[in-house]
Amino acid sequence: MALLSPFIAIFSIASDSYHRAEEAVDAVESVFLKAPSKVIHGTTTLLRKIGFGIVGAVYVCMVMIVVMLLAAMLGVGLVQLWIEEPVFMRESLFFDYTDANPKAVFTFGGFVDDGSIKKGPLGVPLGHTFHVSVALLMPESDHNRQIGMFQLTAEVLSADGNVKAKSSRPCMLRFRSLPLRLLRTFLMGAPLILGISEETQKISIKMLQLKERLPRSKVIRVTLIPRAGTVCLPQLYEAEILLISKLPWTKEVVRNWKWTFYVWASIYIYITMLIIILSCCRPLLFPITALDPSYCPDSAETEYTGESKEARAEGRDEKGISEVLRRWQQRRRKRKAIILHGEMVDSTECSSASITREDTSMAVDEQDIVDSESVF
Repeated sequence: MALLSPFIAIFSIASDSYHRAEEAVDAVESVFLKAPSKVIHGTTTLLRKIGFGIVGAVYVCMVMIVVMLLAAMLGVGLVQLWIEEPVFMRESLFFDYTDANPKAVFTFGGFVDDGSIKKGPLGVPLGHTFHVSVALLMPESDHNRQIGMFQLTAEVLSADGNVKAKSSRPCMLRFRSLPLRLLRTFLMGAPLILGISEETQKISIKMLQLKERLPRSKVIRVTLIPRAGTVCLPQLYEAEILLISKLPWTKEVVRNWKWTFYVWASIYIYITMLIIILSCCRPLLFPITALDPSYCPDSAETEYTGESKEARAEGRDEKGISEVLRRWQQRRRKRKAIILHGEMVDSTECSSASITREDTSMAVDEQDIVDSESVF
């Protein structure tokens, strides 16, 4: 409505002028002949109103566009503060093979580790459910094929050193028979020689799943354990840990519908800002509504004076005409009464009464003619 109000004002002015022109259609010629200045003044006023309407519409559109941009920025910013993103962390693990059971530790960011602060994400937010996976890149060596099965253990430790969750998974290389290995080596001989392909296998193991609660998690410790009855450990090219968190369902809905929340939050803020501006800062949005561009004191006074004079003159004329008509009607009633009275006179007095009636009627006719002439 605020956008359309200038155009509605222009259309209302035009329709008002059109109705006034229809009401005064009988007096158009006399108006143009007697008062051409009024037509010029009306046209000038209409053009001035149209000009002020266009300027006002442009100004209001500019103010509303600025308010809309500000509302969009505030809406997006507030929704961004409300929305949480899932945590995704990937980091390399380095096992200590000097121990009988090599261990590797993944430390969440923000915790002090050996007197230093680890830079990175501040860990998993409370309420998130995180999944931990470990990926091992192992060579297809005879040693790894002979080892066969080995155990991989993951533990989540809290800030106070307690174990919050623990999981253990068996691992081994995928089996490939000797003929299949020879055929693969024959077919992939050139890429193997050029270094394009390697004789490796990558094993990905899903270790554990935990919902973050207090006390907060500090580290994830991964341990390699040999098969029972052996002390041989697998050979590794590299190892890495992958941590992915999942949002609670309410926050997941908000994240999936974030663009809808952007739009609705911006609309609500925009409407609120418009209400505040219209209530408290109305001159900022409509700076020229307090001034009527068509008002001119001199012309208004002149028109009022002329209209009052014309109204007084018309009133006097109408009063004079009504007085003449009233007198004519009274004389007509008297004439009818005399005619009716004359017919009821006796036959002996008929001649004298007829002479009197004729004289009276002639006098009345002459008086009516004079009265009718005075009326016209």
